[in-house]
Amino acid sequence: MSLQQAPPSRVFVELVPWADRGRENNLVSGAETLPGLRRPLSSAQTQTATREVHVSGTAEVSAGPNRAQVTVRVSSTKEAAAEAKKSVYRRLDYITQSLQQQGLQAENVTVTKDFRRVENAYHMEAEVCITFTEFGKMQNICNFLVEKLDSSVIISPPQFYHTPGSVETLRRQACLVAVENACRKAQEVCNLVGQTLGKPLLIKEEETKEWEGQIDDHQSSKLSSSLTVQQKIKSATIHAASKVFITFEVKGKEKKKKHL
Repeated sequence: MSLQQAPPSRVFVELVPWADRGRENNLVSGAETLPGLRRPLSSAQTQTATREVHVSGTAEVSAGPNRAQVTVRVSSTKEAAAEAKKSVYRRLDYITQSLQQQGLQAENVTVTKDFRRVENAYHMEAEVCITFTEFGKMQNICNFLVEKLDSSVIISPPQFYHTPGSVETLRRQACLVAVENACRKAQEVCNLVGQTLGKPLLIKEEETKEWEGQIDDHQSSKLSSSLTVQQKIKSATIHAASKVFITFEVKGKEKKKKHL
């Protein structure tokens, strides 16, 4: 999973408390104020009021697909039913044995069979649906089967996908990275103005979104059958973005006690 560098966070700082906790948007430019607007506290009130720093942070993360599915199909049409079955079973056994030798677990391999009458002959068809977690091994096995069985098998292009819950996991990671970015910015602001960052008073996720593949891939999607494996992985990659808003308490610098 790759992390992309987050855009610069917008930082809003309020180190002087106000009498009214109204919205900041009520402030107007110039010396005049509207009725009900908050006004600065006196120096005596400032000593006991809570000072705050407000920061927003963003993050974007991405994750490639963690599963791929390939279907291997073998078929035979013979005048005799036994001959059609024998032809398919021989290649089917070879495929399943090859998969076992490559270390594929039985739960990742599904075999379906279909036998029917076609005009004056019998048609036997079998499909082996294979789920891979290692894409390199997938390519090696597909190349091996093509080399050994040639045109007697049909191998479908790999279909890449994400396991259930992976989108939610990525969304949570984006939120955590955005919070981390906001905390770092708040700490840097407090250091810059000679203050100490206190505990968080409010953490709010304001925006979240996720999307699959590249935004400009709509044209290549029309030719998905001609995409390379790497292009298909890129197209199936999920991206998630998050924006958070955090309010921290701000404390003054603690004075060092002089030792007598």
